[in-house]
Amino acid sequence: MNNIKTLKHWVGKSDNIVLFTGAGVSAESGIPTYRGKGGYWNKYDPDKYANINYFHQDPSYYWNFFKDVRSPVLKKAKPNTAHRSIVKLENSGRIKSIITQNIDGLHKEAGSKNILELHGNTRMFSCLKCKLEFDFHQINDLLDKHLPPECTECGSLIRPNVILFGEPLDPDILSKADTDSSLADLFITAGSSLVVQPAALLPLTAKKNGAKLVIINLDPTPLDAMADLVININVSEVFLKII
Repeated sequence: MNNIKTLKHWVGKSDNIVLFTGAGVSAESGIPTYRGKGGYWNKYDPDKYANINYFHQDPSYYWNFFKDVRSPVLKKAKPNTAHRSIVKLENSGRIKSIITQNIDGLHKEAGSKNILELHGNTRMFSCLKCKLEFDFHQINDLLDKHLPPECTECGSLIRPNVILFGEPLDPDILSKADTDSSLADLFITAGSSLVVQPAALLPLTAKKNGAKLVIINLDPTPLDAMADLVININVSEVFLKII
């Protein structure tokens, strides 16, 4: 509890907070964490569904995974207390940037605006040939007609707008995230295991440039030793108490 009071004090004194969010923020919305018990990893092989090379080899594997697992979860998922609390902090002017590893789009649905989606967004899709884009509802309609779904304009293969294994992060988004991190006076990581690179380097960038580093996560992370504050409590509970 003392750690939460300290964080609340720091938030009140800060005017350039960068928030870095991971799967733990969306867990309460019914989206399983990838590495946790019952996560996606345990139902489908990530070396297949999350790999760009295998996607081109057998796109049906990804789209079966999407139709069977991801789409039903996303249809039910709604922003939770953490997402809504983050919006309030953003509206107060304290949070300048939300850098997220999540691909569920819940920060945007909750009302946040300054979002950098490092790994893309699984609610948007595009044709590999003509680049025509499709939203979540459109892709589900197409899946009911044909699997894998085909572009309505040219009939070509459609892919999710997410970064798959074997693909680099968007350099513009990564550069903006690095710049924002370097300017932060308070850098808060929430619900991230901080093991996925290069995203996990951003807290180090913030710390190197003088920001206080706060880690909120149920489990220990590799960066705990260098953090100014570590809170091993549910993310929603923490944000509910500091807004």
